[in-house]
Amino acid sequence: MTLTHPCLPSGTRRGALRPATLAAASLLALQLAAPAQAQDTAKTAWPSRPVTLVVGTPPGGAIDAYARALAHELGKVTGGTFIVDYKPGANGNISAEYVQKAAPDGHTLWIGTQAMVTINPSAYASLRWKPTDFRPIAKGVEAPLVLVAHPSVPARSFADLVKWTAANPGKVSYGSYSPGTPSHFLGFQMNERFKTDMAHIPYKGSAPQVVDLVGGQVPLGFAQMQTALPQVQAGKLNALAVTSPERSRHLPQVPTLAELGYKDLNTTIWFGLLAASAVPKPVLDAIEAATVKAQSAPDYRSKLDAQGFDVPAEHGDAFARTIAAETVRWAGLVKATGFRAND
Repeated sequence: MTLTHPCLPSGTRRGALRPATLAAASLLALQLAAPAQAQDTAKTAWPSRPVTLVVGTPPGGAIDAYARALAHELGKVTGGTFIVDYKPGANGNISAEYVQKAAPDGHTLWIGTQAMVTINPSAYASLRWKPTDFRPIAKGVEAPLVLVAHPSVPARSFADLVKWTAANPGKVSYGSYSPGTPSHFLGFQMNERFKTDMAHIPYKGSAPQVVDLVGGQVPLGFAQMQTALPQVQAGKLNALAVTSPERSRHLPQVPTLAELGYKDLNTTIWFGLLAASAVPKPVLDAIEAATVKAQSAPDYRSKLDAQGFDVPAEHGDAFARTIAAETVRWAGLVKATGFRAND
């Protein structure tokens, strides 16, 4: 029985095409597939131009070490150009809005902090961005806060500090690196737990906070490890406790608040990479893959380790779950304090 095809010349049997006819058919198939393949390649050709990593704090703070190291390593991994750009203001909200409004092509990314990402949504009454506007890429670095005091403070342990502050109600202040951050709320929790009456002195970044702690303008505060560690090592500040579940390898002689019996004061701070949710998924996947590769480079990790940071292996959905859980925790504290940030 002879089978014919409506598109084949009359009398041509299936399987009996001449070589020239086969070649022409193959060429036509390739030409038809080319536009679709080009579109798929365009979606994943990241980066195709310089990428901007947007930071929501002024230059010189603890976040700088991470942002610059990441920009350098991503450049090595991808062969692209990565630029760190600063958009400070409104506790990082200006930087979030800038990335949110940029073209959703993966060439403008956000370096978010724990406070910006997990506390701001509860602290600001009229936030102009939503957590769902961003896709978590990777938790970049993590570190505990360290409770430090100026050497003039007559306390060499956390217990001594509590006694001293309780004995001087209304006379002691503590500095935070920004209002509405763990550095701020941990001081509030100390006041609540130990019935002290410390006044809160907020700063615009970790660098000015530590400068005033070293100068004695403010006697104590929860500071970021990266900025406080050199001052502690130089004897210009006394470290009384760290906020991580386990002791820091950078300050092994300093107890954790957890081991002192105050697990509710535990926290670590982190900086991480986020992209606009509107970025196409193939590009988001390319960004995540490049970031994971960058963060596993030994030189990159040792550089950040020297700054007092851990580099966690947490990215994508796992990072998103961390953000969701921490947002619930800090929302409770924002409500308890009655804190409202200025829009």
